[in-house]
Amino acid sequence: MGDWQDPEAVRFMLDDCDTWAVVGLSGDPSRTAYSIAALLQGRGKRIVPIHPSAPTVLGEQGYASLADVPFPIDVVDVFRRSESAGEFADQAVAVGARAVWLQLGVVDEAAFERTKAAGVPMVMDTCPAIEWRRRG
Repeated sequence: MGDWQDPEAVRFMLDDCDTWAVVGLSGDPSRTAYSIAALLQGRGKRIVPIHPSAPTVLGEQGYASLADVPFPIDVVDVFRRSESAGEFADQAVAVGARAVWLQLGVVDEAAFERTKAAGVPMVMDTCPAIEWRRRG
């Protein structure tokens, strides 16, 4: 696991980052991305749906890609399979995101190394809901 869940990186994202681009977020309330996006909103975060069809979700305008978002992104939260996640970590670095979060079960060690080498904190294989619960 290494430092995939570095407590300081987790703290930084949960406490200091307000705008979360949620990759894979659609309007389907049965999907985990939807419930986590709602949780983020409930914690005062602005969510930005990133989905090819660019739906409006939970009252927020969606965008087809990270590059289409016309304002700064703090965290790119990736709800995609591990084999697809690295491209979004790379895009996050390219658009100047402050951090990258790969959700529970999503691991890409090479993307983790590239992202950290670019000076961008990244966590993998965990969930904001789990981390907030862990903190009490």
